[in-house]
Amino acid sequence: MLFLGVDGGQSSTTALIADEAGRVLGRGSDGPCNHVQSAAEGREKFIRVIGGCVRKAAQAAGISEAMPAFRAACLGFSGGPADKEPILREMLRVQELLVTTDAAIALAGACGGGAGIITIAGTGHISMGRGPDGRVARAGGWGYLFSDEGGGFWIACQAVRAAMRVHENWGTPTTLHARLLRETGFDDADAMMHAMYTADWPRKRVAGLSTLVDEEAENGDEEARDILVRGAAELYRISSIVRSNVFNEGEPARLSPIGSTWKSRLLRESFVELWLKANPRNAFGPPAMGPAAGALLEAFRIGGVSSTLHNVPEGEK
Repeated sequence: MLFLGVDGGQSSTTALIADEAGRVLGRGSDGPCNHVQSAAEGREKFIRVIGGCVRKAAQAAGISEAMPAFRAACLGFSGGPADKEPILREMLRVQELLVTTDAAIALAGACGGGAGIITIAGTGHISMGRGPDGRVARAGGWGYLFSDEGGGFWIACQAVRAAMRVHENWGTPTTLHARLLRETGFDDADAMMHAMYTADWPRKRVAGLSTLVDEEAENGDEEARDILVRGAAELYRISSIVRSNVFNEGEPARLSPIGSTWKSRLLRESFVELWLKANPRNAFGPPAMGPAAGALLEAFRIGGVSSTLHNVPEGEK
């Protein structure tokens, strides 16, 4: 029996093929597949990338068929599964199919298919966990209008707010004002702020400014430090909500951080302090495996096979 796991993201796509013994037989990768399926061009790109990854994985596994028959397959996407499942059912030869979110397969990979919690903090945020009894819960991930506190975009927005207060002469003095102007090339904070409402400054570009908040915090700027400490508290809040929904009170839980925002030493250490204060038996550490491996574990689960993964490629650990 063959099993397929696919991590389909905004920057790259990875497919893994394994047998029922849990041996990873082949890996295939390609560019992003998170295309809007309402447009014909987007559908075509989606089919080309997914098909290409599966064919490359099959070739690496020494399988003669370009599109093998799978006992089960799980595919996770950052853009959500709804518009992709009908296309995948046409593309794949599979008995059991699960099309889900990138967070779900990241959780499975991080926890090795067992109990645990992940909190993703990149441009935005989301926390998701599975309890010892299999219960699953999530918190956050509603998008920048209604959520994402502690993510890169939120951190950058707090910095711009701090700069605007200095510009209007009613804020706490902060090096963030001068640093933001220098990095963005604007003469004053008002012009910078208005530019960020235009298409020239999409959310991902704004979120990239969060790294300078970390740098100024490391240089001793109190406003920058406060932003990161508040960000850590927001990430702790959604993580603790998930924990309370899938773990019993007093029961230890392991959390894996995922995403670029966690590179901030101050934010990470502030979070860990809160996490361990809530329960000294809690744990905090890197994911056991990547999301493509997590998708394979989910394929095993829906296919009714109990296996651990072997020969996992180095980039997927």
